[in-house]
Amino acid sequence: MDCVSELHDRERWGLILAGGEGVRLRPLTRVVCGDERPKQFCALLGRETLLEQTRRRAALVIPPGRVLVSLTRDHERFWSPLLGGMPAHCALVQPEGRGTTAAILHGLLRIAATAPMASVAVFPADHWVSDDRALMAHVLGAFSAVRARPELVVLLGVVPEDAETDYGWIEPGDRVQGGTQLYRVRRFWEKPEPLLAEDLFGRGCLWNSFILVARVPALLALIRSAAPDLAAAFARVQPAIGTPREAHALEALYATLTPLGFSERVLATRPANLAVLPVQGVAWSDWGQPARVLATLGRLGVRPDWVGRVVARSA
Repeated sequence: MDCVSELHDRERWGLILAGGEGVRLRPLTRVVCGDERPKQFCALLGRETLLEQTRRRAALVIPPGRVLVSLTRDHERFWSPLLGGMPAHCALVQPEGRGTTAAILHGLLRIAATAPMASVAVFPADHWVSDDRALMAHVLGAFSAVRARPELVVLLGVVPEDAETDYGWIEPGDRVQGGTQLYRVRRFWEKPEPLLAEDLFGRGCLWNSFILVARVPALLALIRSAAPDLAAAFARVQPAIGTPREAHALEALYATLTPLGFSERVLATRPANLAVLPVQGVAWSDWGQPARVLATLGRLGVRPDWVGRVVARSA
């Protein structure tokens, strides 16, 4: 599939989540970058940071002017040099981190102010992918699915390479009617014990990539159902979203918010309209731990200059 030829869908938007702290990888990124930046702002492989790689990947199927990046103000010294040339409206700056549910809801309301019936793909900013075009071909498949079935929320589940105990897993259920590659989500399994991980691997369960695609109304409805208090709080500032009053409104709002994780609070409810699309032929890692980054580099036969410093420190 030629991803670039698909750029002209006016309903298609992207939201990159780049507000995380990357605490688990900090022992490595501190050595590589010499400071306390989260991993999405660090160039671990080549010259591009993980955020820059994610933006470039998303641009294969979504025009850059419709790819929003969710950021936090206290990281500005790290992200500001990376976003040169990005339209100003694409930077969604949160006053502080209040969890992925708030970040996604903020992004959805910004998109809804312009394109209320849009389809949106949500991407973590800090993962490694072996083949950008192959992954984005699956994202296009998810876009097609929600165009045909606007009520669906589609997660991308990676066909696993092994019985990983440090990832979240998705157990597929019945095939979605009319969706040849889509399955209902039967259950989520978070960081299973080794024996359970072996069982999940053997039964064809999938790694949760945390990439999802949905129509804006469907995703908003999902959040309103699972986190009604948070949705109501954002509804009070919604008239300011996308206007010069947005920053001030968010400042007051975020001071009152309790952090909510999207996976734990929203996806874990397993609504009937939640589906999973298996991703095949793509190696993927969340690069959540130093050992996982080093393992990927070893498989690729790549040894950046910083590897020696990391190995020396751990010796």
